[in-house]
Amino acid sequence: MIAETFKNGCIICIATGLILLAGCEKKKEAASSGPRKAGAIPVEALVVRTDSLQNIIYSTGSLLPNEKVELRNEVPGRITGIFFNEGSEVQKGAVLLKINDRDLQAQLSKNLVQEQMAKDDEFRKKKLLEIKAISQEEYDVSSNQLKSVQAEKQLLEAQIAKTEVCAPFSGKIGLRSVSPGSFIPSNTMIATLQQVDPIKIEFSVPEKYNPLVKEGMTVHFGIDYSNKDFTGKVYAIESGIDAATRTVKVRALCSNPGRLLVPGTFARISLVLEDLPDAIRIPSEAIVGDITGSKVFVVRNGKAVSVPVETGIRTEKDIQITSGLQAGDSLIVTGLLQVNDGMPVMIKGRAPKEAPDGKAKSNE
Repeated sequence: MIAETFKNGCIICIATGLILLAGCEKKKEAASSGPRKAGAIPVEALVVRTDSLQNIIYSTGSLLPNEKVELRNEVPGRITGIFFNEGSEVQKGAVLLKINDRDLQAQLSKNLVQEQMAKDDEFRKKKLLEIKAISQEEYDVSSNQLKSVQAEKQLLEAQIAKTEVCAPFSGKIGLRSVSPGSFIPSNTMIATLQQVDPIKIEFSVPEKYNPLVKEGMTVHFGIDYSNKDFTGKVYAIESGIDAATRTVKVRALCSNPGRLLVPGTFARISLVLEDLPDAIRIPSEAIVGDITGSKVFVVRNGKAVSVPVETGIRTEKDIQITSGLQAGDSLIVTGLLQVNDGMPVMIKGRAPKEAPDGKAKSNE
């Protein structure tokens, strides 16, 4: 009986000791954590700062030749000469293809003789008219005859010019689809000619950005077969919005001296619409949405205060605030699910400091 009583007493003493030890640990933990307001929600906050921000839009487009034409003949006939190599560079005005014109050349030779005879006759009649040896009417007949022969000469020269296919501009010629000696009807496709330096970049932007796109803006783009970053300048904007896609077409020019850029290539495009040197931007997760719009929570006098805001440009992580926040506000960025308007909050650690990137972060 005595032994059982002793055993129960020992158990009670051990339990009491454990309870006292746990109480001491809780007191130490409370003492080390410092003072805390009753019911205050611990949150993280950052100090709102202004920072530079670029309004950038991304799009896709295609590379286009600066100039492109399908070379076709105006008159039918047999090809007597092809004066270009496929895939070569040609200069403006160079004769690329010749069609048989022997009959026209013969007519032109005959016309040259007639022209000389008419000139001689007109010269003689003019001298006779000066000495009153002939009438004005006789001289006029001779003069009109000369003009008629010269007009026929111009017609023949124009017809001969149509038997030649010339390069309308300097560029690179493609593959030909005709052969020497073949007879071709008029308007036969011979080859294509493209001018690729400079080269055009065509892309579309949403209609809401149309007022911000201006001539002279710099366009950055990349292509799949090169890691190089290319730049161009906007030179033309479509006059109207495409009703089907609600976008506007934009074209830019890029120099291409090495012919690395090829027409038809897919391009990934970025365009800086505007630079904002004093923009306020905050983390996207700090925005709280409700039926009235967007809002954020700031710390004022130790309490959370909801502030309605208007947003602007969005990036991968941040969002621009156009109204509602001021530089120096302490913005709550964590614990937003537990925070309500007017609720006491406690910023974890010391007061929030400005982050190196122009934002602010709290020390934990």
